[in-house]
Amino acid sequence: MKRLALVALSAAFAIGTAFAAGNTDLDIDKVNGSIHVPDNATIGKLSTVNGSIHVGDGAHAADASTVNGSIHLGANVTIDALDTVNGGIHVGAGTKIAKTIEAVNGSISLATGTDVGGKVSNVNGGIALTAAHVGGGIETSSGDIDVGANSRVEGGILVKQDTSWFHFGVSRDPRVVIGPHAVVHGDMVFKRTVQLYVSDSATVGRIEGAKPIAFTGDKPPQ
Repeated sequence: MKRLALVALSAAFAIGTAFAAGNTDLDIDKVNGSIHVPDNATIGKLSTVNGSIHVGDGAHAADASTVNGSIHLGANVTIDALDTVNGGIHVGAGTKIAKTIEAVNGSISLATGTDVGGKVSNVNGGIALTAAHVGGGIETSSGDIDVGANSRVEGGILVKQDTSWFHFGVSRDPRVVIGPHAVVHGDMVFKRTVQLYVSDSATVGRIEGAKPIAFTGDKPPQ
C-alpha cells in the first residue's frame, strides 16, 4: 500500500514539474475523466471523452477537445483551438484563441477582451460576446447570437438552415442581437427565420434574409 501511494505521489510530482517547466510536448488524453490545468502552466494538446477541461488563468496550451464535456478557460489563457461535442465553452477575459472555436450542441461565451483569430461556430446553443473580437465570422444553425456592446466581428454572421435532429421536431426562431457600438464587418446572411435586433449605434454590413429591428439602450425588448 505504501509503495502504491509513493508511486502515485511521484507521478503527481512529475506532472506538476512538467507543467512548471513549460512542457509543450506533454499532451493529456483521457477517457471518462476531466482535465485540470493549473494557473500559468504550459502544456500541449488536451483531449478527453466523457469529461470536462478546465484551464487556469494565464496558462498556455496547444488546443483542447472534448466529447460529452464542457471547456472552461480562465483569464489571459493562450491556446490554438477549442472543440467540443455535447458541451458548452466558456472563455475567460483577455484570452487569445489563435484559430477556431467549434461546438456541437453547446453554448459558447466569450468574456471581455477575448480575441479569436478564426471562426466561432456551433449547431445548437447560444453564442455570446462581451466586448470580444472574432476574426473569422460567426456561424450557427439554431442558437441565439448576442454580439454584445463594443464587440467586433470580422467575416460576417451566417445562420444556416437547421437540419439537426437534436430538437426532435421542436424548434424556435433564433434571436440575433447586435449590441451598442458593436461592429460586424462582412455580410450577415440568414438561411432561416430569425429575430434580428440591431442597436442604433452599431455598425453592420449587408443583411440578407432578415429585416433588422433597430433599438436604443443596452438591450432590445424581450
